[in-house]
Amino acid sequence: MVDTYKRTSNPMMHRPVVKPELVKWMRESQTQLSGEITEVLSFAKNNNIPVIPHETVLYFQMLLSLLRPKRILEIGTAIGFSALVMAQASPEAEIVTIDRNPEMIELAKENLSKYDHRQQIILKEGDAQEVLTELSGDFDIIFMDSAKSKYVEFLPRAMELLAPNGVILMDDIFQAGEILIPIMEIKRNQRALERGLRRLFDEVFDNPKYLTSVLPLGDGLLMIKRAE
Repeated sequence: MVDTYKRTSNPMMHRPVVKPELVKWMRESQTQLSGEITEVLSFAKNNNIPVIPHETVLYFQMLLSLLRPKRILEIGTAIGFSALVMAQASPEAEIVTIDRNPEMIELAKENLSKYDHRQQIILKEGDAQEVLTELSGDFDIIFMDSAKSKYVEFLPRAMELLAPNGVILMDDIFQAGEILIPIMEIKRNQRALERGLRRLFDEVFDNPKYLTSVLPLGDGLLMIKRAE
């Protein structure tokens, strides 16, 4: 068992907002993954490590095939599953991924060494806020799947790094519907996360600077791009 997720796990992982029957249908009826990537997925499932669900994987495959990104930035590597999914879908893209958890970093290094055959993925170790200041150039896609309370803090720098027609994707923004609950009714240890998400929504929704779209994939996916 991986120690990082031994005692605790994401409480939202198994609480989909969409009807469970529809989630099951989406995950079972669409094209299944095959090949080496399934070994990484099996490890995640066996060790209770949260990774993007199957419907989000397929959406990423579709989106990347349409956008054909040259550079992708990921905040929140975990064991490298989503980075490998994106590398598989965009074989010509450079992917920079950031993580600060030592245990996840070691597991990601193992997986990238084993499965990143084209050596597309660059793993940056450290606090994302600091690493973001060190990056330069344009990224066509920026995917955030890390501390949800920090999304709003990462946003300004992410916008600076975003290519003119680029897209930011933020995962797990529904929190199984808890974003609809008054903040004082939420468990104390979850309130910082919820406050961060609500600050994010206040910033990007109904703001003429941004185009936004919320997709009911997994635990909610928020897309953001510059308004034309």
